[in-house]
Amino acid sequence: MKILIVGCGRLGWRLASDFSDKGHDLAVVDNNSRSFRRLPDPFPGRLVVGTGIDEDVLRSAGIQRADVFVAVTDDDNTNIMAGQIARDVYHVPRVVIRIYDPIRAEIYRSLGLTVICPTTIVAGLIEEQVFATEGESVRP
Repeated sequence: MKILIVGCGRLGWRLASDFSDKGHDLAVVDNNSRSFRRLPDPFPGRLVVGTGIDEDVLRSAGIQRADVFVAVTDDDNTNIMAGQIARDVYHVPRVVIRIYDPIRAEIYRSLGLTVICPTTIVAGLIEEQVFATEGESVRP
């Protein structure tokens, strides 16, 4: 699969590493070239310095051929805009974005984007642990 990841922070690095280990064709975009230091050396994918909402940058990363687009920068607005560009302009078949703000996550989910909201997910996991039977952990 051809996968384009925008954002090479902790999550982007982890996804790129995992997808690379599984043999996928990858491109990673980040506006800070130092972020690529986290990736394995040598990294078999394409690395592109720039913002994930710049169409020239996205084309340079191969968005026209992408099967999957993932936006996981630390900025909700960038992830939302990049996801919309990937879906609506380049018709990438699978677009997944991270949005920290639960209210905005719901709004963009209702507009048809696949949204992962770590704030909501982690809150749910913590609540499970708080209300688990004493001495019993629900999940590791």
